[in-house]
Amino acid sequence: MKEVHIAVKDLTMAYDHFVIQQQLNFKIHKGDIFIVMGGNGCGKSTLLRHLLGLKKPAKGEIYYQDANLWTISDAERKKIMRSNGVMYQSGALWSSLTLAENIALPLKEYTDLSEHEIQGLAYFKLALVGLVGFEAYYPSEISGGMKKRAGLARALALDPEILFFDEPSAGLDPVSAKLLDDLILSIQASLGTTIVVVTHDLPSLFAIGTDAIFLDTMSKTLIAQGAPKELLKDCPNPIVQQFLSRGTHE
Repeated sequence: MKEVHIAVKDLTMAYDHFVIQQQLNFKIHKGDIFIVMGGNGCGKSTLLRHLLGLKKPAKGEIYYQDANLWTISDAERKKIMRSNGVMYQSGALWSSLTLAENIALPLKEYTDLSEHEIQGLAYFKLALVGLVGFEAYYPSEISGGMKKRAGLARALALDPEILFFDEPSAGLDPVSAKLLDDLILSIQASLGTTIVVVTHDLPSLFAIGTDAIFLDTMSKTLIAQGAPKELLKDCPNPIVQQFLSRGTHE
């Protein structure tokens, strides 16, 4: 039985009185590549903010193993948040810094390593994502796919226990998106990292997902959970089926 990394219990997400999703109950297990999927406006990115500890639930609880994210102290919550890595849609790189300097930034802020050690680690993280030789390049000098990989290298800078991705393949051509999927699989296999991915990209979620939840816009709750391929094969819900089989009859 896999160990539970994050447990979400009776979660309601809201902005003031406007409910986004309610009564969410699910578990993310260690080593999983966990997909959050659903249509536009269903609350996927909002859920990511809740899981990252950036937004407090309107109701319910989020546990990191035995720690309730919102009853522990601010210091303990910040420690948990620092054990996470995040890759945003845009890569979110500082344009005025080289790729190596971007990766070095969190290492300088959160570790006591020497400049030499930090440079070595920054080069190593870039090598992990296939960017050897691009250490001195600026974000404006590389392609969109390379920016995504550099963003991933920065997310890996502090050796996170959990990696979060917000629409990682957004804006990429199919070949670049496939390369990024392969990279995510490679990192999970080599580092054993738990990975949480918000995506609506079908080829990606089928290629990498080991477990998934589907957030429904109309009912404002979770209507399916399981491996994406299994949901496509067995889930009786027509909304989930329409989402997962879209494009197959074109």
